[in-house]
This record gives sequence, structure tokens and C-alpha cells, in this order.
Amino acid sequence: MSTLKSKLFDICLTHVNKRISSYKDEIETIKESIDSNDKSTDEDDDSGNGKLMNDLEKNAQYLSDAHKMLDIIKLINPKTTHQNVVLGSLVKTSSANFYIAVSIGKVDVDDEPYFIISKSSPIGQLLLNKVVGDEIAFNENRYKILDIK
Repeated sequence: MSTLKSKLFDICLTHVNKRISSYKDEIETIKESIDSNDKSTDEDDDSGNGKLMNDLEKNAQYLSDAHKMLDIIKLINPKTTHQNVVLGSLVKTSSANFYIAVSIGKVDVDDEPYFIISKSSPIGQLLLNKVVGDEIAFNENRYKILDIK
């Protein structure tokens, strides 16, 4: 089972690192565009820089958010197990499997669907600190916790 948690952990790490890399690349591209626009002497072309600056700010925020996700992932040790649901728990319920980490969504591992969710997500909040046998209700669905790794 720990290998499954390791696989889910690696999926999170890969996903966030790809996002960080992508945002860094995008920021570099925008900066290059701004630099080449600044070299232009046409006074009427200033609106392009305004949009680029806006895109730069947005990507800087996305990059910051991705770094925060990475910081959360670094708090997880995929080799540890807990009696109750915490960050890094793999939770098997009667109707779905959840990995508490960062918000990524549905992934398939070994032909099984898993929902990688943040502990601050609505369902993550409901699952937090629950133990095997507990039930939660979310969006008119009931989830009975069958196993926590």
C-alpha cells in the first residue's frame, strides 16, 4: 500500500513542478516581450505593455500559488500512516478514494480512480480527522471511511 501512496505523492510532485516550470517559462516569455516592446519607439503601442504587465502579474501569482502547493507537498511523508485523516492520508471510502494533498483532481493509478484533494477543499474539510467507520455526507452522497493509510 505504501507504494500506492508513493505513486500518488509522485503524481502531486510532478504536477506541481510542471506548473512551476511552465509559469517560469511564461514569465520569461512575457518579460522578453516587454523588453522588445520597450525598444519600440512608437508611442501608440503602450496598450500592449499594459496587457503584458497584467499577464506578468497573473503568472507571478500563479507561480507563487504553485510554490505554496509545493511547500504543502513537502510536508507529506508518504511512508507514514495515521489512524485519522490528515495531510498525506490515503482514504478509501464506500464510494471513492481520496488522497489528501493538494487540489489536482481525479487521477488513475493501477486502473483505480483516486481524487487528489486539498485538506482545505470542502470534502477535505469533512474528511479531516475522521477515522475508519466514520461517515460524511457531501453533495447528497454518503461516504463511509473503510480504510486510512
